This record gives sequence, C-alpha cells and structure tokens, in this order.
Amino acid sequence: MTFTIREATAADALAIARVRAQGWREAYSHLLTAETLARVDAGIDVRAAGWAEAIAGGQVIQVLEVEGEVRGFAIGGEPESDERPRETQLSLLYILASEYGTGAGQALLDAAIGDGPAFLWTAEDNPRARAFYARNGFVPDGAREVREWLDNLVEIRMVRD
Repeated sequence: MTFTIREATAADALAIARVRAQGWREAYSHLLTAETLARVDAGIDVRAAGWAEAIAGGQVIQVLEVEGEVRGFAIGGEPESDERPRETQLSLLYILASEYGTGAGQALLDAAIGDGPAFLWTAEDNPRARAFYARNGFVPDGAREVREWLDNLVEIRMVRD
C-alpha cells in the first residue's frame, strides 16, 4: 500500500475531524459510552471549524493520505502545559483501523516528533497504542490522570529519552 504523509491544509479540517471521531469509535468503544461517542459524532462540523482555525493559525498537523483520502493525522511539538517531562510532546496521533499494521502510524509519529526525547498521554486500557509507543522507546513514567469528561477514561503518560 502506498501512502503519503504531508502537512495539513485548512481543506483537510473536516477529514481530520472525521478521522478523530472514527478513531475514537475504533480505539475506545470498549472504554467510552455510546452517548459520549455520539457527542463526538454530533460535533463534527464544529470540530472541523476548530481544526481549520488551528491550521490557519499556524498549527502544524501531519496527515496520512491514502488514495486521496485523509486516513490519519498527528500533532507534535511544544508541550501544551507547563508540566513537561520532555520538551517535545506527541499531542495526538490517530489513524483509521484500516491502516493498522501498514507502517502509516510509524510514519506519522516520525513526521510529528522524530526520534528524540518526547512524551505523550494515552489511554491506560489501549494495549495496541501502548505496544506501538513501547516499540518506539516510550515507557510509562507513573503519571496518571482520570478524564472525568470522557467517562472517567484513565490516561497514562509515557516518556522517551
């Protein structure tokens, strides 16, 4: 399979919003209620507008394109908060399940943050993602947060030197 990793444009905003919503359904359906997942779907247009605004404002988003269709995206760079165990954070990485095992996730990770020191947050009960990040040198550092607004989803922080 051939894919392309490129920087997103504002024209990709709706596709990015759809990938994130579908990515949540595919990765978190065992962790989130149907009501929470429905809220994600219901807000697609609002989220797309937010993505377009972020891109127009200079947010760098790497997208995975397969056969002319956006099927994944990643955001990395300066940490979002003052609590920063490393100077680079992988903020988001989503690919559709149809692209699992193709190397596309690896290409997105590499494009977003390279192979240097970094950190990320991931669902504690997401063995596929945790294994992927472990293969890339990330290990849990003991930090853990409960996202009450997401049905008490538990996330752990993983770091790489």
